Amino acid sequence: MSEKFSPTLRLGDLSDFIAPSQACVISLKGPKKPKEKKPDRPQVVISPKEQMEAVKISLKDCLACSGCITSAETVLLQKQNYDEFLSALSRSKDVVVSISPQSRASLAVHYDISPLSVFKKLTTFLKSLGVKAVFDTSCSRDLVLIEACNEFVRRYKQASSDDDGHGEDSESSPLPLLSSACPGWICYAEKMLGSFVLPYVSSVKSPQQSIGAVIKHHLCQSLGLRLEEIYHVTMMPCYDKKLEASRDDFVFGDDLTEVDSVLTTGEILELIKLKGVDFKELEESPLDRLLTNVTEEGHLYGVAGSSGGYAETIFRHAAKALFGQTIEGPLEFKTLRNSDFRELTLQVEGKTLLKFATCYGFRNIQNIVRRIKTGKYEYQYVEIMACPTGCLNGGGQIKPKIGQSPKELINSLEATYMNDTTLVSDPFQNPIAKRLYEDWLIEPGSNEAKKFLHTQYHPIVKSVTSQLNNW
Repeated sequence: MSEKFSPTLRLGDLSDFIAPSQACVISLKGPKKPKEKKPDRPQVVISPKEQMEAVKISLKDCLACSGCITSAETVLLQKQNYDEFLSALSRSKDVVVSISPQSRASLAVHYDISPLSVFKKLTTFLKSLGVKAVFDTSCSRDLVLIEACNEFVRRYKQASSDDDGHGEDSESSPLPLLSSACPGWICYAEKMLGSFVLPYVSSVKSPQQSIGAVIKHHLCQSLGLRLEEIYHVTMMPCYDKKLEASRDDFVFGDDLTEVDSVLTTGEILELIKLKGVDFKELEESPLDRLLTNVTEEGHLYGVAGSSGGYAETIFRHAAKALFGQTIEGPLEFKTLRNSDFRELTLQVEGKTLLKFATCYGFRNIQNIVRRIKTGKYEYQYVEIMACPTGCLNGGGQIKPKIGQSPKELINSLEATYMNDTTLVSDPFQNPIAKRLYEDWLIEPGSNEAKKFLHTQYHPIVKSVTSQLNNW
């Protein structure tokens, strides 16, 4: 199981059972007096019988205290797998599924059909199981991008004002602003980097959690569903998203969650096979247009960038909002050490006004972190993703076919994903995003928007005695 998580979550000593070398292990019957003590290393006595049993912890517990994870599916996926999804359907829950565009691209390449056809066939398949509605996280991504654009402009103005000696101390919201959509990166930042880097991290929720907030806090009445009966499932390219959904920050009311379960693309493929469905032969159902970026003509409104387009979208918006520069056409990225570390620069009359970067993969993340530590960073915004090449390469995606190399698969995914986005658009002009803000009676970037579309992150101190549900 461990290989399915992002590289930032694979830093420790991994095994199917939690071993004594890992700090989170204690005796199942309570602590016992160790035979001898060694300085700075907690000792644990585990009986032979206890060594035969896997420690039972919940999904939200597994990364709480030492940064390690286990590879036991019974531990990590106990409450987030398709068995639980089917169980929710059997309990007559009002199940709603939100699908990521990266997952649609993965299934499209696997079945050699278009992502739009995948979306419509998935709608047929899921509704045949009893799902009430099937939505598209592309529209919640546009909400996130709007919030992220406003957040960056605010921080940039505040930082500029402070540099001129006319503003308040900018330590509460410094630059560079670091993206927050990747849960693998966030977990690493909280557990390994702590308070020195978290102030730089964007407070905007991910598209997964934003669509959960929209459904649970706003649209349940429009759907004619009782909040307590909604069971919201997302389909994601990444196992780390299961950990994100389990965060206590996204629990509200009477132990309700914005996302109740996450299924990876690979798990959906397993479910299709389990049900004996010939997916390519399924009929294509009309899409639920309440939350989808697909038009009646079959065009998908989207943004450039297979990991969400954060750097590109914020760069264009900031150039216009801050410097009156309208940027048309594709942006020119400069590749640095490798293809996963690129930078984007706005220059006017020989002066550099903006400098952004995209940073994918753990080695590149470490490079950015070192620069921030030493104060030698030159970027105002960095889009960070834990997986090399970004979200299309998430651990939950469908694996290469026999004879297909990982690089060939990624190339196919990128081509399919970009071809699917037939209408590259400004998220501020998305009619669904506009309608959601208006119907929700909130303004972009307002305190009300922050209540539902933003969150906070916390440094986690490693300790054997720490509470396991910190993460």
